Amino acid sequence: MSVESRAVSGPQTAAADKPAASAAPPRTGRVGAAYRGLGLVLALAALVLIGLLSVWVGTRGIPFTATWHALWNPDGSETSVIIHDYRIPRTLLGILVGAALGLAGALMQALTRNPLADPGMLGVNLGASAGVVVAIAFFGVAAPLGYVWFALAGAAAASTGVYLLGSSGRKIASPERLVVAGAAVTAVLYAFNWAVLLLDPRAFDQFRFWTVGSLAGRYGDIVLMALPFIAVGLVLALVLAPSLNALAMGDQMGRALGVNVPRTRALGAVAVMLLCGAATAAAGPIGFVGLAVPHIARFVVGPDQRWVFAYSMLIAPVLLLGSDVLGRVLGAPGEVQVGIVTAFIGAPLFIALCRRRKLVML
Repeated sequence: MSVESRAVSGPQTAAADKPAASAAPPRTGRVGAAYRGLGLVLALAALVLIGLLSVWVGTRGIPFTATWHALWNPDGSETSVIIHDYRIPRTLLGILVGAALGLAGALMQALTRNPLADPGMLGVNLGASAGVVVAIAFFGVAAPLGYVWFALAGAAAASTGVYLLGSSGRKIASPERLVVAGAAVTAVLYAFNWAVLLLDPRAFDQFRFWTVGSLAGRYGDIVLMALPFIAVGLVLALVLAPSLNALAMGDQMGRALGVNVPRTRALGAVAVMLLCGAATAAAGPIGFVGLAVPHIARFVVGPDQRWVFAYSMLIAPVLLLGSDVLGRVLGAPGEVQVGIVTAFIGAPLFIALCRRRKLVML
């Protein structure tokens, strides 16, 4: 039957209108996906731009033309050494650490359904800090590449302890139990760290430079150390995104949709440990990135964790590298550590988000 013949009678016309109405949402969804995809491209372009700025801007002024030439033509000159041995590894580490912290924050908020959750809630940051304290105070480790392994081990031990404590007894490791267990482990580790540091002024003097959070003085070996841990954590988190979308409607609905809730939470905790542990071990504890960036992503793309994770992986490095570049400019001829700058930028940004949009349980 042709379209014209179907349009003759009133009842048939009304029936024909229903498929058209039901077809509208898919078109809207495709348009929304296109806009989100365009946003990802813009975020990636911003990341490339800020990465080039990070390679160009430093405590030593190098003209842009010389930077661009040395970037593509390493010749062993002093400018080439500064670009390839110092600034490029620092920029790559900033991208890795930013992506890890942003995704860890989004994953942590999705796991706990708490909009104020951050990666440190599972004790990962304090676990890494405890590992560094042990390395400095008891083993005399001084180089970042040396104590970074202790930091990873401390983050892993703290995460494992939180999960075992949260799943003790006959109850499963629910978000509420994990948060309480994380707070308990964090308090114990905090007391341990400061007890050791106050009794060892030499260790305290060395630890304070690490704990402020910095990308300075990190070379290619640190990047290669952190890369496999962060890569595994990224893949694991992205694989869990559909399951976390189902769990956002509650555990019972998630089970009805075929989600293995305990396994999803366990794998999510492992991903947070890998992401936040490697990032903290490499650059020190950096605050507000994992807390604020997921809210920016949700403000742009909505609650779908697949898009939130993708945007968080790009927005967080832009924020972190931008803060690092700003710290070099503001502190010239020295520099302000990136952990301080992110605190000054992230705190007002997060307050503005809270005032603009009421935070609800995820």
